Amino acid sequence: MGKSSKDKRDAYYRLAKEQGWRARSAFKLLQIDEQFDLFRDVTRVVDLCAAPGSWSQVLSRILIKGESFGRRAWEEKQARERKIIYGDGEEGGKDGEGETEYVTTEGELRPREGVKIVAVDLQPMAHLEGITTLKGDITHPATIPRILQALDPDTYKLDEGQGESGSNPVDLVLSDGAPDVTGLHDLDIYVQSQLLYSALNLALKILKPGGAFVAKVFRGKNVDCIYAQLRCFFKSVYCAKPRSSRASSLEAFVVCQGFEMPKDFVLDPQRPVGLGAQVPVPPKKTKEERKKDGVVDDQKTTARDDGVTTIELDSDSEDDTKWIAPFVACGDLSAWDADATYHLPKDRISLDPVQPPTAPPYKLALELRRQRGGLYGKTGKEIKKAREGWDDS
Repeated sequence: MGKSSKDKRDAYYRLAKEQGWRARSAFKLLQIDEQFDLFRDVTRVVDLCAAPGSWSQVLSRILIKGESFGRRAWEEKQARERKIIYGDGEEGGKDGEGETEYVTTEGELRPREGVKIVAVDLQPMAHLEGITTLKGDITHPATIPRILQALDPDTYKLDEGQGESGSNPVDLVLSDGAPDVTGLHDLDIYVQSQLLYSALNLALKILKPGGAFVAKVFRGKNVDCIYAQLRCFFKSVYCAKPRSSRASSLEAFVVCQGFEMPKDFVLDPQRPVGLGAQVPVPPKKTKEERKKDGVVDDQKTTARDDGVTTIELDSDSEDDTKWIAPFVACGDLSAWDADATYHLPKDRISLDPVQPPTAPPYKLALELRRQRGGLYGKTGKEIKKAREGWDDS
């Protein structure tokens, strides 16, 4: 987490340290889970570009320790409110067929069995309970066997080359990776899209049918092409913007659920998706078939169990291959605003980061500056005295 004055006034920056998260990005995953119920029946997860480990920390605390965050905390809150309004008679163990059991006891732990979580990053990451960390490059094909071997160390053998066809399935693949932004938006959007494609090509080889994929995306001029390609592999694709993500940022997250490999499509390592692969386009449906699917006037309206209504736009034109992904704002409107700056109380106490960087890229620069006597050959005290003297004059 940064230490600029804007970060210090950011509510999520301070809230992350108060709640013990390694970075404020943990709230983004929690709000996405609250909206899409990502962790339902999930036990095997791969977290790409994981450092410093805030998303892996969320996975560890929810899946392994069984704490209440995100969707589960929201369901428990709804159950307690129904109990207060309707009394004990209206409190059931389930809310509809297939729903997760509500736990009304606040703070009760409910860990899951058989959880396997693998975190991958080029940078070293501090250890987390129950998380297997790998230092690797997600753009390199050799990383996939290492992930599969980490998931099943007893049955998978690297020298035998198993698992390339997805024999060791994964329920969920996450990617919160982003390049070092340059300020040139076109360049940043392109590099980010290539990072997303690298995560997607890895996910296509390890995801099980019906699995989910969540990745960061920069919304640019041609982002609809990414949505259209993702839709070829997943039944539902959404563009999600968490409340904790600044509205002034191009950042958003693609939430893809219902993985299904297209028929007769073969993954080619020499021509991956996004770099030459011809992704099969689903055939256009007739008007009668579209009406059966609920498409009326080029719109498909879906009402979810939690009261959220989504509208999916479509077109019956044969020449139109573009597709607009539904945009979903995640997080309660009463939550903190990531773009607002809040005044700090006078009696505030500055908390240290939960996990300091293990190998920051600026570490060598700080050591050289320290050897040379500080900034421009001066120590910190000398700089402070010079500034105070300048202010007094």
